[in-house]
Amino acid sequence: MGTVHKFKRPPKNQQQFRGYRPKPPRGPRRRTPRWWQWKWLGLLVILALAIILALLRSPSAAAGTQDFACTAAQVVDGDTLRCGERRVRLYGIDAPELPGHCRPGRNCTPGDPYASTANLRALVGSGSLQCEAKDTDAYGRTVARCTSRGQDLSCGQVKGGFAVRRYGWIWC
Repeated sequence: MGTVHKFKRPPKNQQQFRGYRPKPPRGPRRRTPRWWQWKWLGLLVILALAIILALLRSPSAAAGTQDFACTAAQVVDGDTLRCGERRVRLYGIDAPELPGHCRPGRNCTPGDPYASTANLRALVGSGSLQCEAKDTDAYGRTVARCTSRGQDLSCGQVKGGFAVRRYGWIWC
């Protein structure tokens, strides 16, 4: 039982030289399995498709252009405007319907539809509107947030008590 020089092989008997453990033999390096490579490629394809779909379903694609100006707006009712040929529904609110406009089975907003329409006319005034398209509704109207003289029309209707928040989230 002598000492082992650092350049000599240790004795075969493990009891004589504790602390020595031979390294396992190193074989050829393992490659990444093919299915793992295809998995990453599949994830990249799915991510690219999700981004493309998000761009296609954006409000600007659904409503034509994202921002538009309305120089001569006509008020139809408390939450609908007409800008030339384009019908615009104000985003995030629901106003009382004019008589005969509430479909059977629908829970329409209570209140005076004429007062709501008159308030929206006062908010619009004779100036031009700046609108930001958000979506298109089931009736083909552009759903948009519109401002007149720096005031948001949806918020003006809600603050005056002429409409309620619905169909979207607005911060007034």
